[in-house]
Amino acid sequence: MRIPCLHPERRNRPDGGLSHLVATDSAVKGWENHLTEKETKMNKTKRNKARIIISIMFTLLLLPTAVRAQQQSIELKSVAEVEVVTTNAQGSKEVNRVDASKSKVVPGDTVIFTTTYTNVGKKPAEQVVITNPVPDHMNYVDLSAEGKGTKIDFSVDKGKSYGDPDKLTLTDAQGMKRKAGPADYTDIRWTLIKPLPTGGTGSVSFRAKLQ
Repeated sequence: MRIPCLHPERRNRPDGGLSHLVATDSAVKGWENHLTEKETKMNKTKRNKARIIISIMFTLLLLPTAVRAQQQSIELKSVAEVEVVTTNAQGSKEVNRVDASKSKVVPGDTVIFTTTYTNVGKKPAEQVVITNPVPDHMNYVDLSAEGKGTKIDFSVDKGKSYGDPDKLTLTDAQGMKRKAGPADYTDIRWTLIKPLPTGGTGSVSFRAKLQ
């Protein structure tokens, strides 16, 4: 409990100077409420960031990958990794890849998504198409998509349509069209140029940065 301590000059006032104390006390309470609201917003922001990171980590574990082929004989295996720089016994720096789900991925980090495909059927697989979404809260890293012997296309509408990067466009709120950029890509598609023989295997990959 606070006990008011009045200044001698205020003791002669009709209210004993208490009105000044009440006003000051209200100001303090108002500032305390302001701080409480600010802290609440900060905590909410931190919680939202934590939810995003948790969501990303879950995505790294269960990144959906689709494949389309004339024969349903393609086996897929997807991994998400990050590069870690270490120093070896000779003092030289080495870059190694580690499982992203077991690493602390924070905003600004780049994750490498790799999908390995294998034809486990008894016939060559024709028209093999592999698609991967760019995870939410992540941006595709320009020119990072790779896939030997494949044609790579991108989508800016959640996989409804694909095209060459130079031909992709978006329409803004004013109805104006603009050229799409890497940050607009939502999905990536790899089309094998040649049939995949029985037992044939290969891999496709891309990089994305956590926002």
